Amino acid sequence: MYNVTLIPGDGTGPEIVEATKKCIDATGVGIDWDVQECGIEVIEAEGSVPTRVLDSIKKNQVALKGPITTPIGKGFRSVNVFLRQELNLFACVRPCKSYKGVRSYYEETNVDLILVRENTEDLYAGVEFKAGEAGTADVIRTINEKSTGKKIGTSADETGVSIKPISVSGTRRIVDHAFKYAVDNKRKSVTSVCKANIMKFTDGLWYDESRAVAMAYGSEFEWEELREGVEPAKDISAAGGSGVKYMERLIDNMCMQLVQKPELYDVVVTQNLYGDILSDLCAGLVGGLGVAPGANIGTEAALFEATHGSAPKYKGQNKVNPTALILSGKLMLDYLGERDAGARLEAAVAEVIAEGKDVTYDMKPDRNDPTAVGTQEMAEAICRKLR
Repeated sequence: MYNVTLIPGDGTGPEIVEATKKCIDATGVGIDWDVQECGIEVIEAEGSVPTRVLDSIKKNQVALKGPITTPIGKGFRSVNVFLRQELNLFACVRPCKSYKGVRSYYEETNVDLILVRENTEDLYAGVEFKAGEAGTADVIRTINEKSTGKKIGTSADETGVSIKPISVSGTRRIVDHAFKYAVDNKRKSVTSVCKANIMKFTDGLWYDESRAVAMAYGSEFEWEELREGVEPAKDISAAGGSGVKYMERLIDNMCMQLVQKPELYDVVVTQNLYGDILSDLCAGLVGGLGVAPGANIGTEAALFEATHGSAPKYKGQNKVNPTALILSGKLMLDYLGERDAGARLEAAVAEVIAEGKDVTYDMKPDRNDPTAVGTQEMAEAICRKLR
């Protein structure tokens, strides 16, 4: 029996969480669900994410979460970002995989790649200074005094500032996670993505440390000259000779590459902001956010969630596609060591989608198709495949 924190979220979250719970329970894996309410209403009423939610996740070490609404441009910061940072869930793993029956522009292409996104650093670290505040003027003054050449030429009254921290330890940790995933899952390559031609001291560091980790794994480099002057990362306990190829792409080029030839890529590792953007792009390759699962993994806990948002306009309509969270549940089962159950759950989802009968409106060729089923009905069809 596993103890798992279950966060229903808000908007359509409770509906897809209920559907997902049904499917996971149908695999036969014994789970004691510790339900913790943490939607927008709860947070606004209590002023922050309740301590009990963090305590539950820390105790159980595994959580499944429905989407939670984040106010845009005001109010509290993203609960997703808060949980990742508070629990040190440094790795966001998002598979993007083609399933027969899902409509996309790439139906003839077998897309099967893994995006590994660093979760705790970069511009999402939240180190920001608001335009017009005295502290912002101090920051701008310090930057201009210490600058290596470039200065902020506008006044603090009209300038907001965000700081982008990228560390040696943070980069090595996430790139190591990507390589371990590649080795454990028999993947062929890891591609490191950033914008090092412009941001020399942050993204340049990212590439330096990515190469050091690749060297520790004994990887073949796409361009051998990248090895020049690189020492293997001594703190990476890789055996070497992994057989995993190492590649690099700049973020703008990576976007084009993924649109033109996604089948060439396998595991892609990148920073927080780039990863957020690429995860939606990759979801678009395989049919949208409705089929895009996600896992957030740290050393002490893991949290599983769909990539999409809460879609509050559909709340209570039993209408939205539960596939992304159900596939996130598959990732959770894998994490728990229940790989057979995870494989059976994914196979059941794939079979229901391929049949095209018991699926939600967005998965029908005509979104107005009256034969479309609801959220719970699709989940029940998946459950029948598992019995």
